[in-house]
Amino acid sequence: MVLKKKKIKSKKKIVSKKKIVKKVVAKKKPAKKRAQPKKVVKKENANLVEGKIVGVVTHYFPKVSAAAIKLSGQLSSGDNIKIKGHTTDLTQSIDSMQLDHVTINSAGKGKEIGLLVSSRVRKQDKVYKI
Repeated sequence: MVLKKKKIKSKKKIVSKKKIVKKVVAKKKPAKKRAQPKKVVKKENANLVEGKIVGVVTHYFPKVSAAAIKLSGQLSSGDNIKIKGHTTDLTQSIDSMQLDHVTINSAGKGKEIGLLVSSRVRKQDKVYKI
């Protein structure tokens, strides 16, 4: 007689790793604010300057301390001007004025002139004749 060997099944312990589950919490949306009407402030009234506007600064050259100005009115040597902007407030008389690198005494509407200034000016500063 032949003896049969019994197959013995061994039980393996299966150790499972615990799954770490992160909970995602939805953020609360902020409550919508009511749209309030915006207050309208006219820029011309906010920057009242005595005198007539005669131009706008288009460029500043710091090495020679000069400004390029696009004129919208008449300007001549000896006139007193005020250059007013967001951070600029400059009053001076015109000593030197140039058009295409040629010294001139007066210039009219539509011309872009070079003007020596005593301190820094910025683009879009307004030029007033006082």
